Amino acid sequence: MDQYSDKFQGLLRELFQFDCADLDFGIYRIMNYKRDVIEKFISTDLPKAIADELNRGVLADQSQAVRELAEVAQQVTETLGQDALDADGHLAQTYLNTPLGKKYLDLKAKATGARSRQTLEAMIFNHLYTFFSRYYQDGDFISKRRYSKRHRYCIPYNGEEVYLYWANQDQYYVKTAEYFHDYSFTSNGVTVHFKLQAANVEQNNVKGDKRFFIPRPSGVDWNEQASQLVIPFEYRPLTEQEAVTYGTKNQQDKIIAEAVDAIPRYLKKADKALLALTAERRKTSDGQPVSVLEHHLRQYTRRNTADFFVHKDLKGFLSQELDFYLKNEVLNLDEMETAGETRCEGWFQIMRVIKAVGGRIIDFLDQIESFQKMLWEKSKFITETQYCITVGNIDEGFYPEIAACDAQWAEWKELFHIDEEQSDLFTAYMSKKDKRTAFLKAHPTLVLDTKHFDSNFVDRLLESIEDLDGKTDGLLVASENFQAINLLIAKYREQIGCIYIDPPYNTSENTFVYKNSYKHSSWITMMANRLALSRRLLLRSGVIEVAIDDTETGFLRGLMDHLFGENNRVATIAAEVNPAGQNLRPNTPALSHDYCHVYASDITEMKMLLRDLTEDEMESYEETDDKGSFLWDNLRRRGGNSRPSDRPGQWYPLFVAGYSVRVPDMEWDEQAKRWIVKEKPRTGEIEVWPIDPKGERRIWRVNPDGAKRCLALGEIAVTLKGGRLEVIKKSYMPKGKKPKTLWKDPKYSATTHGTKLLIDILGKQLFSYPKSLYLVIDCLRFWADEGTIVFDYFAGSGTSGHAVIRLNQEDDGNRRFVLVEMGDYFDTVLLPRIKKVTFTPEWKDGKPKRMATPEEAQRNPRIIKYMRLESYEDALNNISFEESSGQMAMQFDDYLLKYMLKWETRKSETLLNVEKLARPFSYKLSIRKDGETADRIVDVPETFNYLLGLHVSTRKVYDDNGRRYLVYRGRIDHRQVVIIWRETEGWQKKDYERDKKFVAEQKLTEGADEVFVNGDSFISNARSLEPVFKARMFSTVEA
Repeated sequence: MDQYSDKFQGLLRELFQFDCADLDFGIYRIMNYKRDVIEKFISTDLPKAIADELNRGVLADQSQAVRELAEVAQQVTETLGQDALDADGHLAQTYLNTPLGKKYLDLKAKATGARSRQTLEAMIFNHLYTFFSRYYQDGDFISKRRYSKRHRYCIPYNGEEVYLYWANQDQYYVKTAEYFHDYSFTSNGVTVHFKLQAANVEQNNVKGDKRFFIPRPSGVDWNEQASQLVIPFEYRPLTEQEAVTYGTKNQQDKIIAEAVDAIPRYLKKADKALLALTAERRKTSDGQPVSVLEHHLRQYTRRNTADFFVHKDLKGFLSQELDFYLKNEVLNLDEMETAGETRCEGWFQIMRVIKAVGGRIIDFLDQIESFQKMLWEKSKFITETQYCITVGNIDEGFYPEIAACDAQWAEWKELFHIDEEQSDLFTAYMSKKDKRTAFLKAHPTLVLDTKHFDSNFVDRLLESIEDLDGKTDGLLVASENFQAINLLIAKYREQIGCIYIDPPYNTSENTFVYKNSYKHSSWITMMANRLALSRRLLLRSGVIEVAIDDTETGFLRGLMDHLFGENNRVATIAAEVNPAGQNLRPNTPALSHDYCHVYASDITEMKMLLRDLTEDEMESYEETDDKGSFLWDNLRRRGGNSRPSDRPGQWYPLFVAGYSVRVPDMEWDEQAKRWIVKEKPRTGEIEVWPIDPKGERRIWRVNPDGAKRCLALGEIAVTLKGGRLEVIKKSYMPKGKKPKTLWKDPKYSATTHGTKLLIDILGKQLFSYPKSLYLVIDCLRFWADEGTIVFDYFAGSGTSGHAVIRLNQEDDGNRRFVLVEMGDYFDTVLLPRIKKVTFTPEWKDGKPKRMATPEEAQRNPRIIKYMRLESYEDALNNISFEESSGQMAMQFDDYLLKYMLKWETRKSETLLNVEKLARPFSYKLSIRKDGETADRIVDVPETFNYLLGLHVSTRKVYDDNGRRYLVYRGRIDHRQVVIIWRETEGWQKKDYERDKKFVAEQKLTEGADEVFVNGDSFISNARSLEPVFKARMFSTVEA
């Protein structure tokens, strides 16, 4: 029995991440904190629970009978002789009527079909092991729905014509690429970066599909002056030689062990770097030292190869699967029939034991999984809020302070290459401050960033702006995109007119992080989570456009049909983005196109805009009348739907005499579905039918009534063409034409108008594979009219924001954009790009080619807000435990299995500790930024604004003799809302009375339909915001 219990307990330790005891981040830190409790559950509580279950009921009686039978059998052989029992336990005929023989036979009858206690325990442990091992793989529970031994899996199909299903359908994809690309840590004053680089391995030299993190020691880069060390990694399958070297088991551990020895050899002349890597970081459980390098190599590889998914309902899934397992693989009907009715109750008790013990394990696993799900789904705090404002939209009273801010001017010089101190005949006499002030007035598109200024200046600047949200033309969010969408829902629900996204393509050149063996299902899960959530933001008339290539286009189309409805599919556009073509595989065409799948929220409400006519198209409309330019076109329809069977009502004759045309007197025959001509042609008239030169029957482009109207307006005439009499009709020049589904134009080249254009803006290549600006412009042109909000939550380099700015410059539109991007690209590419193209539209080698025209300046963004959000990792790392409350709660049943994590962590700041909202301007979280983790003040008021869905009109700061008030005024739907924040820690009754008086004197709540205030108050009609804050932060996620 021990081998079965040990095997099962080993599995449980794997399920509860015992092999990750050396990891101190994320869920591992939480699991390590409770490791003793979990170990007790595995090694003591569960075996005891099984023993308790087996100590009662018919199984106890049966195992007792087996034990007694063994004892009596021994007595038989000792008393009656060795020949009394044969090898099969049959009693010799001689002893059948002896008292001991009768006792033996009676016990044997009772024990027939029964199992010993040891056998029962082994059976239960084995079944539990078999069940739980089915669904756990490399750190995640994979939803493989089992049906039976014979039919391995079942899919929950409900009779749909077509059903889309994938392995991780009922999970959240929580892996983020932020740590995948760049993992940083500091040791002894040295900053170390693990940087992912493109793998340089021939495709035919790889062994298998499983990918590993492989350090490249020869590529280490040590910067003595900056005290920075970069260690490059590749993420790829092993080569054939590496597969031999590392074997078939524990390959990643062997790779790390080799790297721990190899990397220091390349740093022999860099003593400071060597010391930083080889210093002892910790000891193992058996006292062996672990270096800083080895510790972080294990952290990095584990962080990026585990925790890809969080189950949405692990308990529901495993409980249902356990029921299937019990009915199909524990309840053995053949064995029950053989054993007879007397043994049936024993089988059912075995099932109950497995279900009871399995249920306890499921409860514990679900508690951990649900805790992660809660942290993933919870709305995240805004950790920083800044504004970029063009100086032409700032009151000139602020210019002297702007002129004095050297940090801002240093950024302008770096980004815009300005020289504000250059002197000429008119400015030689001016001071530096005056020159800068004059420069501000002369360059209204300079983009001020509030991060360079103190809070007093920012408060006054924002207070000077009326209709703050209304003048904010762009919002940039530094965040993982699911978290950003989740936070933005309350404010932007049914407000977005166009979503444009360019997600990772899941190709070999792309570093989308997927779980080995689940390449496509990982990608589909990632997309499904985000598409389902973002759909809530679309207007009923809105559209979503998703760029993709061949790798995932089929799955994406099926997924979007599933989420948006096949009837809402607008088009799939193919665009030539690589005119030269890309040779991916031998014997296949060179790939030159990408796709864009376009879906409507409600296709009956959607409005597609038309493209402008080309010059050649306009030139064909050579004639004009009082209605405009026109051309003469054949009245006979051609092409599709041009036969009488298509439109019988447009198959009829016209009577022509010379250049005169008329519609004869006709009557419609409903039964025959044709016109009956009731007169014959007059003298000189001929009958003309819509028959083409090949003799094929066609139809006219208008019905008889339409023809009469056109004749009355002089819009139908007759001409001779090729010896044939043709009836022609005026076709007026349209305002535009529908776009086609095949786009081919040199301006769509990603190399020329994506990569090269971005290099011209930034001065160097900092981003791979940006889309052509003009391709994105045209994608938006047809579905984003002049007042649309465009949302891109895979913003990358910011091409979509740039496209919105360019479109507004073209047509004086008022489009706005919301862009989401995470990681370094936000600060190194996206934000600088948006600042630069707001300053001026044309760049070369990182420098402006010219200044913006007054018209362009007027049409540029006025305010661009940017903010950073708490990450999922931040939330995990901000969990704190309250031990005392945990000890008190132990008295409750099922506390350990169901409530421990939620109860003991309830006062964690990431879970909104409402007690600390008494000091809202000092609320802190431990936040990772620029490779370092530190306690930082988060923006609690802005977080509440977004959770509430407030459209801010004004943000004002008031002072009551040193007591700071931050007051937001805005609207939610048509209600006027005021939110008042102030520090209330330690307030007494007199403080609340003073508070009420000040609010009344300043008329802070005047005209408000609803007033929110942090903490208690005596303010009339004011609501405490804490309950709303808590409820909104943990509201149900709609994905």
